Amino acid sequence: MNRDDLILLVSNKLKLIRTEKDYTQDKMAEMLGLSKKTLVQIEKGRILAGWTTTIAVCTLFRRSDILLHELGDDPLVIIETLIYESHNRPRLKTMGGVIWWKEIKSNSDYILQQNLISQHFRILDKEKYNIYSSFDEVESLQRFDELSLS
Repeated sequence: MNRDDLILLVSNKLKLIRTEKDYTQDKMAEMLGLSKKTLVQIEKGRILAGWTTTIAVCTLFRRSDILLHELGDDPLVIIETLIYESHNRPRLKTMGGVIWWKEIKSNSDYILQQNLISQHFRILDKEKYNIYSSFDEVESLQRFDELSLS
């Protein structure tokens, strides 16, 4: 997944998210800082949401069942993974991958997992803190090996 994929997904699901939360087009447009005309254009598939609007939707509706189902993780984690592009990011406590995650590799200190829906990778430490995220499998495997050696 990249920014364009996320923009497309959010654009295609915007009307469902709005109706899931029972907002009118006027209210949703106001919340997102869009004109109603622009919101209607996005909902009808005539234009795509911009990156800023995509971030706003993911932030404001991060608990949306639709977004969680489509992304398989907290939408903000997906955005952070895209923004940080595998650079150091703040440590976030996770539930350890109970749902939506498959284990790729593990040892006594770290677990490398892949999200079943978005396909991004993450490395958790033994306390289940997310210490690394990336969409790049090769980089994720290399980082896991580096951490395992230290």
